[in-house]
Amino acid sequence: MDVSHILDNLNKPQRDAVSSAPQSLLVLAGAGSGKTRVLVHRIAWLLEVEKTSPFSILSVTFTNKAAKEMRSRIEQLLTTPSTGMWVGTFHGLAHRLLRRHYEEAKLPQGFQILDSDDQLSMVRRIQKELNLDTKQWPPRKSQWFINKQKDQGIRSYSMEHKGDYTTRTLITIYTAYEALCERSGVVDFAELLLRSLELIRDNAHIMQHYQQRFQHILVDEFQDTNELQYAWLQLLAGRKNLVFAVGDDDQSIYGWRGAKIENIQNFSKDFNEVKTVKLEQNYRSTSNILQAANALIANNKHRLGKNLWTEDKIGEPIKLYAAYNENEEAMHVVTEIQQWLTKDRQRNEIAILYRSNAQSRVFESTFIEKGIPYRVYGGLRFFERAEIKSALSYLRLMTNRDDDASFERSVNFPPRGIGDKTISMIRDYGKQNNLSLWQASEIMLQANIFKARAGNSLQNFLTFINNTASEIQHMLLSQQVDFVIRQTKLIEYYSKKEGEEKGKNREENLEELISAANGFEYRPDDEHANMSFLAAFLAHATLEA
Repeated sequence: MDVSHILDNLNKPQRDAVSSAPQSLLVLAGAGSGKTRVLVHRIAWLLEVEKTSPFSILSVTFTNKAAKEMRSRIEQLLTTPSTGMWVGTFHGLAHRLLRRHYEEAKLPQGFQILDSDDQLSMVRRIQKELNLDTKQWPPRKSQWFINKQKDQGIRSYSMEHKGDYTTRTLITIYTAYEALCERSGVVDFAELLLRSLELIRDNAHIMQHYQQRFQHILVDEFQDTNELQYAWLQLLAGRKNLVFAVGDDDQSIYGWRGAKIENIQNFSKDFNEVKTVKLEQNYRSTSNILQAANALIANNKHRLGKNLWTEDKIGEPIKLYAAYNENEEAMHVVTEIQQWLTKDRQRNEIAILYRSNAQSRVFESTFIEKGIPYRVYGGLRFFERAEIKSALSYLRLMTNRDDDASFERSVNFPPRGIGDKTISMIRDYGKQNNLSLWQASEIMLQANIFKARAGNSLQNFLTFINNTASEIQHMLLSQQVDFVIRQTKLIEYYSKKEGEEKGKNREENLEELISAANGFEYRPDDEHANMSFLAAFLAHATLEA
């Protein structure tokens, strides 16, 4: 069989990894050594040489961009169909499992996914209900505590209310947060992984099904896995399935979100008959950069060990400058740029990298002072923009009336005369009676608890959601999104409130949301099982954010 399209243009270690006999494999790959390429070509080898069924392959990566690129590269390389193979992020694949088995996972069929902002809003609401001062109890720290426990597989009910006052209070917040999520029919990102792990672990028939199905599990960027993701992989692998892990034990930049470098270091102990292949040839950097990197990382006594090299040129020497403070640092950078420009070089050849957004301020101030034009890249992603989140909150509420986060975001936006006092009354009633905000609103309206104006406005809002949900039911997805945007009058609000230029930008973004809906690929028989077209799009929007 001709395998040249799979093995050509690979170096020897890459070919060894791609064509290895069926067994678990740890590919230790430095930056720029072609590790993702090896994973893609390994999948092609399994399908076209080993004649492995696509249904038995699960490939996991960390970002949606990487997952899309992987799918595209696999399709370009293959000469046979790959239908049935699961390729995606940890969160995307966990979501897929929960949709398929929502009843066993004890979730409503229309459950929604909370993004980080909506999760934070729910934490703020809980702390307000618990009369906790946000200065003493910063909601972001409470959010971090909740996510940290989930990333370690710890539920609030399993934590003992002992220890210091701070820990006990955080456990109380965590407990109330879990109860609110259950009542609202929503899950956060960490919950996707934890609940899918519990789903497999606690249901023998589901565990057996997926362990029998996914005989080949391939994982990119393995060094970034956290404790929960590692347990998730071990559970799916069982005792017999083969794991192909690609990672770099010299990289560890996600410790702040729970990544454990010990996972890659312990891989050979935790999985059966592991073969290790090292990818040490670098295709990205010059020799000077690699020599410095090798010398620096050699100080880590716990690494598994590899030495990067390149056939590329030696390159420019590395310069190190230790500035006295941030202002001197910025001035030094400006001086370097000015010298560069005197050599008839272009500004678009210059990039400044910094570790946190806060560091850009001093650089920007110095550039303005010295008259150097610049552009800052980054900022909000599309689905994180305020106008997009507002439109999506209406759509989410039409899909799941008990989604409290979407209710709070949309109930008085654009303003319709429902004040904070009214919303606070709804929250209190919902908490006292274990009801969602929607359920509480309906009961309170029937009991005529609100003042006339607020009550009428709230009733009009509920009626609007119900009627609009009914009207869009049989529309195409893009028509649904378009109709809701027009009916909510979001465009008119932004144009009036923010002026012509900003309002126009928001309008263009909302039009782009309609285009995104139009181009969304719906797969009800595979990835989007048990989901409506709209629900699938909403889940996609959150996972992409």
